[in-house]
Amino acid sequence: MKHTTEPFNLLVIDDETALRRTLRTALESMDHKVTEAANSAQALEAVRRQRFDLAFLDLKLGTEKGLDLLPELLRSAGDLHIVIVTAFAGFDSAVEAMRRGAFDYLPKPFTPNQIRMVLDRSALVRGLRNRVAALEERVGGPDPTTELETQEPAMQRVLDAAFQVAPTDATVLLRGESGTGKNVLARALHARSKRSKRPFVTVHCPSLSAELLESDLFGHTRGAFTGAVQDKTGKVDAADGGTLFLDEVGDLPPVLQPKLLRLVQDREYERVGEPIVRRADVRIVAATNRPLEAEVAAGRFREDLFYRLNVIDLTVPSLRSRRKDLLSIARGLLAFFNRQSGKSVAGFTAEAEAVMNAYRSCRRSAASRYMRELRNAVERGVIMTAGPEIGVEHLPGQLTTAPAPRMEIGGHVTLEDLEAEHIRRVIASAPSLDEAAQVLGIDPSTLWRKRKRSNPPKGNP
Repeated sequence: MKHTTEPFNLLVIDDETALRRTLRTALESMDHKVTEAANSAQALEAVRRQRFDLAFLDLKLGTEKGLDLLPELLRSAGDLHIVIVTAFAGFDSAVEAMRRGAFDYLPKPFTPNQIRMVLDRSALVRGLRNRVAALEERVGGPDPTTELETQEPAMQRVLDAAFQVAPTDATVLLRGESGTGKNVLARALHARSKRSKRPFVTVHCPSLSAELLESDLFGHTRGAFTGAVQDKTGKVDAADGGTLFLDEVGDLPPVLQPKLLRLVQDREYERVGEPIVRRADVRIVAATNRPLEAEVAAGRFREDLFYRLNVIDLTVPSLRSRRKDLLSIARGLLAFFNRQSGKSVAGFTAEAEAVMNAYRSCRRSAASRYMRELRNAVERGVIMTAGPEIGVEHLPGQLTTAPAPRMEIGGHVTLEDLEAEHIRRVIASAPSLDEAAQVLGIDPSTLWRKRKRSNPPKGNP
């Protein structure tokens, strides 16, 4: 009978060869990968060199005691689930095993079904922990995420390419301005990969000093530096089996670039203060808002690291080239702030949508600044409105008093865009759609159709 959970990497620690082989045969028949250890030295060497999901630890290891080895294993691999197995089961030993950090306690002889139950519970606990970590990261983030749905062909091509490569383990480099949704696309790659049930871990490369970033990335041992009072596992270890997202990798300090190259190239790393080579089964996704070729030419970024990261290169279009996606992004922000505030604002008035579109077309600022401005506008609108929609009167002054867009007759612009821009400006300045139609010299139904064509609805706001 096959196991119902995804394959585990398991460690069997028992001094009796026959018992190790019997348990190994049972576990491998469930499609798990198994490593054997006959004593504490072999077990500690194994957990230092690779990551295990769960270890079966015999209570008696010849002259050694499994309970003494248990805390040492947890110091080397903090997220390891350890199941004590023994032919001398007793209440006191079970309580002591749990007190020292054991995940479960299994008396001998045990059946294959009992093993399956232990592994299923381990998978459930690990899965819940990963979900909680992902939710904490999202809730703790400074900004809501941008939506991936698009009406722009350039953005759709990027999404198509990303989803084509998602099921593979290929390293992906996401380029683009800050605020364009590279982190959202990285999460989408992970969600569509074979690693989706494993952790997605983000490393913010510009956020820490080189010393602290190295510890955050690779972990450290007690006494490795001032303040290192205990062993710490790093984000590489936390991402094992899943995806490691290197956000703004172009800002990685030069002293860490050779160590990252080793991880990307060989999947090997060392904790700070520990000369033991560890292996990590991670998929690398990196993002940058810097032109890395120029950074390489200037000597600020290693050329060999650049080529290792640049296996699949995807450039996320700027918001300036995604005019049709603006309202979709605004609706995503609206949904976020509705949840945050406990309100249920349905959407924006036509006039508010026109003002937001007009404001974007006149801005030449970076996407990150515009996204902050749009975020603040939608948040303010949700707070200020007492009705079902956000109107122009609920938006901040910088949106409603924006200068006229720089779209000139005779410039490199299509007739369709000129007409759409003119309609938006008239709607924004007119007190009602009927009066806007009179100014334009068309009937209101024609204006309604033209406005819908230039700003097609997304979903049911």
